[in-house]
Amino acid sequence: MNRFEDKTAIVTGAAGGIGEAYARALAAEGAYVVIADVNDDAGRAVAESIGGLYVHTDVADPDSAAALAKAVVDERGKIDALVNNAAIYGGMKLDFLTTVPWDYYKKFMSVNLDGALNVTRACFPHMRHGGAIVNQSSTAAWVYSGFYGLAKVGVNGLTQQLAVELGGQRIRINAIAPGPIDTEATRSTTPEEMVKDMVAKLPLGRMGTPDDLVGMCLFLLSDEASWITGQIFNVDGGQVIRS
Repeated sequence: MNRFEDKTAIVTGAAGGIGEAYARALAAEGAYVVIADVNDDAGRAVAESIGGLYVHTDVADPDSAAALAKAVVDERGKIDALVNNAAIYGGMKLDFLTTVPWDYYKKFMSVNLDGALNVTRACFPHMRHGGAIVNQSSTAAWVYSGFYGLAKVGVNGLTQQLAVELGGQRIRINAIAPGPIDTEATRSTTPEEMVKDMVAKLPLGRMGTPDDLVGMCLFLLSDEASWITGQIFNVDGGQVIRS
């Protein structure tokens, strides 16, 4: 399938992990993919391997987000798709909302929540013929996860609010909420016993992988989802069942 032939897609936080899986899958279906990350060496390597473009981007900085959009438009003339995947996760502090250092909390939220808004604000004016955006949420929005969960609740609300604001320009925006995913970031951040406990409670009985998320991401960015916007889709092995 070449659902994204002649399309230009940006994936933030795509130097590794889930973002890299999204980027490679988009490229495999014909998209020209822009890797936006702060990890320059890994980001360039991914971009080169898929014939795309790497742009150093700090999603927490509105000026950096604007520079990303400009670089893509200068190179390609348009933006068709955006995946707001960048987040502080690997190596993040495990702390309570009541005790997490305030400076760390503000930095965390500036990336994990504000980053999606910064990049969307920079990119949407260049989606002149409509387009699609996918935000990365998490099942952490529905279970206790401290400030990480709070950020994902914000991502869900942001998705719903922007769906109304952008719909008149034929720009769709949805979110994917993964359950526990086997990535290096998860292995370095979440205690092994906590992961085992989560997996034991999953109806499907196993950790997810980045490849488990790819199908939903590609579907939501494709024309097959042309009448879907403002929705949050759990891809989580049954961890959270919502009515």
